[in-house]
Amino acid sequence: MHRSRVYAVIIDAPAPTAAQAAQFWAAALGATAGPFAPAPQFTSLHHALPGLVTAVQAVDDAPRIHLDFETDDVAAETARLIALGAQEVSRWQECRVLRAPGGHLLCVLPVESDPDVFREQATSWP
Repeated sequence: MHRSRVYAVIIDAPAPTAAQAAQFWAAALGATAGPFAPAPQFTSLHHALPGLVTAVQAVDDAPRIHLDFETDDVAAETARLIALGAQEVSRWQECRVLRAPGGHLLCVLPVESDPDVFREQATSWP
């Protein structure tokens, strides 16, 4: 058995327009934009979506929005989502990037949130 939950909504923007996108989304969502020092490609949108991390990510690809799932077992959660029809696209550090049916990207990553929050909000899977 493992547990997982949606952890973050990430707004991917082409790198040349990421700063402008971050300012737009911060204003549109009533959030405060700020750098995320551990990973400079991310701009945090503080308090944009209660209960979820929200950020703009500078990418070398097309604009899109993707979800991050956090889990206590990356391999098991990846296998669960693949069994539902997703395909693994790549790996980045401990993160697995998947493509869901319909073409949307999503990431599976180890637990990032406070352990109590994860314990209270995650779904258990057989």
